Amino acid sequence: MAETTTKKEETNGSVGTEEPTVRNEEKKKSWADEVEDSQDEATSSSAPAATSQEEKSEPSEEVKEQPSEELKEQLGELSLSNGSVGTEEPTVRNEEKKKSWADEVEDSQDEATSSSAPAATSQEEKSEPSEEVKEQPSEELKEQLGVLSLSEEPAPLNDPDDASIQAVTSGDTVYTSAVTFEELNLSEELLKGLYVEMGFSRPSKIQAVTLPMILSPPYKDLVAQAHNGSGKTTCFVLGMLSRVDPKKKIPQALCLCPTRELALQNRAVLQRMGKFTGITCMCAIPEESSSFVPIIKRPPVTDQVVIGTPGTIKKWLSTKKLATRDIKILVFDEADHMLAEDGFKDDSERIMREIQRSSGGGCQVLLFSATFNEMVKAFIPRVIRDANEIYVKKEELTLEKLKQYKVWCPDELSKIEVIRDRIFEFGQKVGQTIIFVRTRDSTKMLQSALTKEGYECTAIQGALKQEDRDKIIQEFKDGFTKVLITTDLLARGFDQAQVNLVINYDLPIKYGTREPDYEVYLHRIGRAGRFGRKGAVFNLLSTESDKKIMEKIENHFQHYIPEVPSWKNEEDFENALKEAGLL
Repeated sequence: MAETTTKKEETNGSVGTEEPTVRNEEKKKSWADEVEDSQDEATSSSAPAATSQEEKSEPSEEVKEQPSEELKEQLGELSLSNGSVGTEEPTVRNEEKKKSWADEVEDSQDEATSSSAPAATSQEEKSEPSEEVKEQPSEELKEQLGVLSLSEEPAPLNDPDDASIQAVTSGDTVYTSAVTFEELNLSEELLKGLYVEMGFSRPSKIQAVTLPMILSPPYKDLVAQAHNGSGKTTCFVLGMLSRVDPKKKIPQALCLCPTRELALQNRAVLQRMGKFTGITCMCAIPEESSSFVPIIKRPPVTDQVVIGTPGTIKKWLSTKKLATRDIKILVFDEADHMLAEDGFKDDSERIMREIQRSSGGGCQVLLFSATFNEMVKAFIPRVIRDANEIYVKKEELTLEKLKQYKVWCPDELSKIEVIRDRIFEFGQKVGQTIIFVRTRDSTKMLQSALTKEGYECTAIQGALKQEDRDKIIQEFKDGFTKVLITTDLLARGFDQAQVNLVINYDLPIKYGTREPDYEVYLHRIGRAGRFGRKGAVFNLLSTESDKKIMEKIENHFQHYIPEVPSWKNEEDFENALKEAGLL
C-alpha cells in the first residue's frame, strides 16, 4: 500500500495508525459460508440455521471478520497474499487492470438473480492461480452474483491521475490507501452489501484515499472534492453505515442534500449497500399536499440514518422530532452549493451548530462535492477546523473521456434543428440524452417543438408537482424515455449510467448576470459518461454573448473545446460522435 497524504500542521492528541492485529483463531460461520451452503445443490440436508443475534459476538474496532478466501476468489477479489493482476504491487497510483465497481452499476440494477449457484469444484480439480493471473469464477456464477471476470478488460474508471489528487492531512494520524475493502475493517454485513448487492470488486481511486480518512479514529472532519462519477456517494454512504449502531433506534447519521431528487437517490444507494445490516433510513423531504402530515402529529424519528433537504431538516429540529445528541457523522452532499451565499448557507450553518452543540463536539463533518469555488473554500475554515482535505486542480476536473464540442447556430430555431436533425439522427442509437435549458418556459417550448416532430421526450422543472417530478425521473431511469429536458434542477448528483449525451441548449450563467457559472457547467457535463464511461457534450451557441461565455469557460478550465465545423452537416456530427467513441 502506498502512503497518499502529506502533513499540514500538527495537533495534540491525534491518534497514530495502529498495527494490524491477528484475526481471531476461533472463527464463526461467515455469511460467505452460508451463501455457499445455500447454493450447494448436491447437499441433501438443510443448511444450519443462522446464529441468533444474541449469540453473535460483536466485532471489535480493530478486527472484523473477512469473507473466506474461496468466496473472494469467486467474486474476483484482489488478494494481496496471492499476488495482483499485473506485475506491480497495487497502490492508489497504479493503473487498475481489474473491473471497477463503477463498471458494475448497470449490472447491479438487475434485480433478477438466480436462486442457486453451482457447487464448488473440489480442491483437487482446482488449478492453482499463477502469480499474475488469478483463477476466474465460472460464467454461471458471474451471472448469478453480478460479478465480472478479471479477464474482461473494461474501459478504466475515469478517476483523476495521481498527481491531481491533492491530499493534506491534519494532525499526526498516518493514513494509507486501501487496495481492498477488507483493509477498512468493515463488518461482514457491509462487505456482503458491497460485493453481493452492489457488485463492487474494489475501491475506486478516490475511495482508496478517502475511506481510510473517514473510517479511522480519531474521525477527523473531511473536505473532499473529486470528479463526477468517481465514487463520492459510496464514500460518505459507507462512512455513515460504518458509524451507526443498528441496535440503537435513534438518529446517528445525517446527510443534507440540495434537492429532494438527490436525497431520494442517496437513500436508495444506502438501502442497497446496507441491506444486510438492519440499519433503517428516513428521508426528510417536502411532502405532497395529498400525503401531508402536520409536523406536530409526527412521531419522533427512530431511524438510524436521516437523509434530507435543509428546510425539512430544520423544521424537524425546531419541533424536536429529530434528536441530534447521538449523531456521530454529518454529511453535506454537493457541499459547495450547501454552503454558498446563494444556496443553503444559513440553514446549513444553523443545523451544523445545533448538532455540534448537542453532540458535545463529537460529530464528524464530511463535505463532498465535485466543485468548490474560492469563496466557499475561504468560508469552510469558519465552520470546520482542523480537517483533512482532498482537492483536484480545476484544470483537471473536466473529464478526458467526455468529449465536449461547441456548435455555432445562427438563431434559436437552428438550435432546435441541430438537436432534431443532426444530434438525434445518431444520438438516439447510443443511449439516453439530457438537454439543459435556462428557464422553465424553455423546457416547455423545447419539449413541445421536439414532440411535434415525433420525438418522445419528457421535461422537468421546479414548478412541477413533486409526484410528477418523481414519475418523470423514474420513467427516465427505467429507460421508458430516452430524452429528458431539464433546468439545473438535475445538474447536480443525478446518476444515470445510460446517459451518454448532454446538450447545453443554454449555457449556465450566474443569476442576474452574464457571467458563466463554472461549477454548474461542470456538474451539467458530468451527467454524461458516468463512472468513467464514454460520453459527448454539445454546447449550442447562437449569440456573441454565448461565444464570450464559452471562451470564459474554456479559459477557466484551461481546456480547449473544438467546434463542429458546420451546424448543417450531418457528417460533422457523425464524426464528432465517432471521435467520442459512441458510434
